[in-house]
Amino acid sequence: MKYTFLALIITFLGLNSSLVSAQQPADQIVAIVNDNIILKSDIDSDVSAYLRQAQNMGQPISFSEGLWYDFLNASIENKLLIEKAKIDSIVVPDERVNRQMDQRVDQLIRQAGSERALEQAFGKSIIQLKEDFREDFREQMLTEMVRMGKFETVKITRPEVQEFFNSIPKDSLPTIPEQVSLSQIVIVPPAKADAKNAAFQLAQSLRDSILNHGKSLEELARRHSDGPSGPRGGLLPLMGLNELVSEYSAAAAALQPGQISEVVETSFGFHVIELIRRVGDQIETRHILISVDSNELDDEYAQQRLIEIRDSIQTNNDITFSMMAKARSEDPATKVTGGKILDPQTGERLIPLNRLDPSLYRVVLLMDEVGTISEPRPFNLQSGNGGKAYRIVRLDQQIPEHVANMEQDYERLKSIALQRKQVEEYTNWIEELKEDVYIEYRIPMPNKENN
Repeated sequence: MKYTFLALIITFLGLNSSLVSAQQPADQIVAIVNDNIILKSDIDSDVSAYLRQAQNMGQPISFSEGLWYDFLNASIENKLLIEKAKIDSIVVPDERVNRQMDQRVDQLIRQAGSERALEQAFGKSIIQLKEDFREDFREQMLTEMVRMGKFETVKITRPEVQEFFNSIPKDSLPTIPEQVSLSQIVIVPPAKADAKNAAFQLAQSLRDSILNHGKSLEELARRHSDGPSGPRGGLLPLMGLNELVSEYSAAAAALQPGQISEVVETSFGFHVIELIRRVGDQIETRHILISVDSNELDDEYAQQRLIEIRDSIQTNNDITFSMMAKARSEDPATKVTGGKILDPQTGERLIPLNRLDPSLYRVVLLMDEVGTISEPRPFNLQSGNGGKAYRIVRLDQQIPEHVANMEQDYERLKSIALQRKQVEEYTNWIEELKEDVYIEYRIPMPNKENN
């Protein structure tokens, strides 16, 4: 199938394309899948959204009849997956739909700049947006669950990877750029005492305004909270207790609905929390976050701790970098793996030099050999609440530029070969599903040979 993953693009554009179709009159039925109809206007709007998004990303794509039919086939594929989900009794729980919908809307709010800007762009309130698109969003999540479930059943063996590698003409083997694997230990500089106390006192005064002066936490969060939830009144939708930092979840879980917590300190700052509701191990809360001024952090403390950690590793053979990362690092994204840094695009350990972020690239340039541990260097954390941090970096492996081969590039070749096999088996599976589901095209379809 030429555009096997077009459905994923439609999913990404879901809210935008649904808006377009809502503004256009119903058109002719172009296909039927069991009891599901597909309208021409829906395909038109999906294609328009895709072309607009491509243009916004600097990759303009021209409209073509083939592209339109690819989107039609992708829509039919989604309907097939929905029918398969019914057969297998696969459902998406309401709470998961709500949580994912909230996250998508939060993303759109950040892109638009504010809730008000998003509401103006769509001509609807946030509540209306969620209500209008909830079932479409549920279907998108359902089809993705079925699709990924099929992918996960596909495995690949080493002989199959070898066969794939042997099928590549020798003069077409790619040149693999220089790659490195790295680990890090991160320390977040604590706030200086005066700045920390000032943040605590502000959080305490806001709590007093709520409890003793009738102010609403939602109103004060919009005006004072430093967190990304501030513009929506501090609302955090239903989330698992294990998805929140431990201090926050412990304090919130101890409340009754409507109660206000004491001031709670986490790595993000100071919180005042209101519990809205609890469903099993999930809680919905509002909070005010008062963070500490980043200009008032104790950088020297963080650097000195990292120097001490590095010295311990270098002078004691019983202490490894991985052990210290698990015990001391303050970056939740890499701590659990012993500090291992993964390629954000592929999830692999080996990262091409040209894909390292600038701060990490500058550190690697100063390393002469595998096993070198850098001096403490500042950077901005991507996980958690972000912000300034310091790290030491270890060069775990370094592979020079070379022509692809099975010995050095097995994992990369395996990943490519597996993806090819997944697409092939998935495409065959879709064709098998079509034999068990009623599909009717209401418009002429082009010949496959010409598509």
